Amino acid sequence: MSKQLIKLKPKSKILIIAGSDSSGGAGIQADIKTVTSLGSYAMTAITAVTVQNTLGVKSVFSIPPNEIKNQIIYSSTDIRPDAIKIGMLHSSEIVNIVIEALKKIKVKKLVLDPVMVAKGGTKLIDAKAIQTLKTKLIKKVTLITPNIPEAEILTGVRIKNKQDMILAANHLINLGAKNVLIKGGHLKSKTVEDVFLNKSNLKIFKNLRRNTKNTHGTGCTLSSAITTFFSCGKSIIKACDKGIKYVNSAILTNPKYGKGHGPINHLNSIKIEKRYR
Repeated sequence: MSKQLIKLKPKSKILIIAGSDSSGGAGIQADIKTVTSLGSYAMTAITAVTVQNTLGVKSVFSIPPNEIKNQIIYSSTDIRPDAIKIGMLHSSEIVNIVIEALKKIKVKKLVLDPVMVAKGGTKLIDAKAIQTLKTKLIKKVTLITPNIPEAEILTGVRIKNKQDMILAANHLINLGAKNVLIKGGHLKSKTVEDVFLNKSNLKIFKNLRRNTKNTHGTGCTLSSAITTFFSCGKSIIKACDKGIKYVNSAILTNPKYGKGHGPINHLNSIKIEKRYR
């Protein structure tokens, strides 16, 4: 009796607005891998092209703002996204043009990963862009997912523990954020605690810390995973929970590539037919 193959079709459509990472570990490349691995369809609007590897960023080339706007609108008017993930927006002009484009396409489910610094320490956003993001974009998205350094920049709160994370999350709510997930990976503890907050819920996600330097692209991957689960009908809290579990599995099974901060394993959710291996 022959084995029947199940032919999968995408469960939802995601538009990713973010920068390119030539090493494939973070940015738009990590986003596409994540969305695809979780069974959805990925479209892109590239905001910048970075030259980088696991050791660091060599250069950043900005895409002209009007071309970013055209990518967003042209893709979305043909294949309407169910949700949008926003990543690297490195100038105030780009933040404003993205807001303008989002007004035209009117997609309700928006997840913002406020990318500011690369894993190797290179700054990926300027001061004016941070201010524009704080005053104009945060209040327009469904969820914002800063790590601790990003949350400190956005709120001015110095974060040393979980209580500081909750305080910073409240600051972001006061800036107009509807839902906040602050990632706790930068704190030095055996357990990683991620803080989710909105006006009616506080949820702490706890996971064992993985002893590895191969965590390049975890923030991009998490926000894309959350966007994908959210687009498929999960509540925002459940989407965060499932996204965190996906990233932890990807870290645990990382392929150990590169001489620096290596990538994680985006294929951890997929069982590949033996004949394709």
